[in-house]
Amino acid sequence: MKIDMHCHTKEGSLDGKVPIEEYIEKLKSEGFGGMLVTDHNSYHGYRHWKKYIKGKRHTDFLVLKGIEYDTFGAGHMLVIMPETIKLRILELRGLPAHLLISIVHACGGIIGPAHPCGEKYLSITNTKSYYKDPRIIRRFDFIEAFNACESEESNASAAKLAEKYGKPCFGGSDAHKIECVGKAYTEVPDEVKSESDLIACVMKDTPFKVGGSYYNKTTKEKMGKANKVLVYSFWVYNKVAGLSKAHKRNEKLKSEYSEREL
Repeated sequence: MKIDMHCHTKEGSLDGKVPIEEYIEKLKSEGFGGMLVTDHNSYHGYRHWKKYIKGKRHTDFLVLKGIEYDTFGAGHMLVIMPETIKLRILELRGLPAHLLISIVHACGGIIGPAHPCGEKYLSITNTKSYYKDPRIIRRFDFIEAFNACESEESNASAAKLAEKYGKPCFGGSDAHKIECVGKAYTEVPDEVKSESDLIACVMKDTPFKVGGSYYNKTTKEKMGKANKVLVYSFWVYNKVAGLSKAHKRNEKLKSEYSEREL
């Protein structure tokens, strides 16, 4: 079964342009059997699916709950928790990578870097956290080795990183626009029916086949060198937002660290 493992929806991501039902319809038309919803620091896209669509339409299509988390100083991470676990702390961006990994693992989830060899600040191998401690890669459960919005060079480096550390590979489109939906895939066993099933496959080091084609109309491609301005702006935003939410995040850590439901 082919799954798009990196999906941004209009309901869950500020920069997402595709409603989740349209996303599903496009993937089904291209032979996909499922998707992993990975909105930025939000489960709103998945909640929309669960409240308005699940059990009513597209019952032949698997929708899994994930999130793309913005860490403090280590880039973006893809996180998948068991379906019985609710961790609202994952919707408050800005945790350091080592703490995030510990929380995810303590609650039975898995975590891996998104586009690990991509843009500075957004991708772990191009962050200070990695420069200080490259061994952090050993703590991840998988690595996104194919991202349709990255370059061939970036994906080749990510695949080598996965091979070096013996990590399962994920492939995802990272789509924010309809033209990019389904550009990348991960082949998983047909018996995967839930987040827990997928987690079990990863923990058993199941070899996933990943691949796809490249989407060359991303914002960074259109902007060229000017994209650096956007990247540095994100860095400033990440710092300011992280500091402003620090107190709220710490309170959530105390009260919701092991809350288990969704």
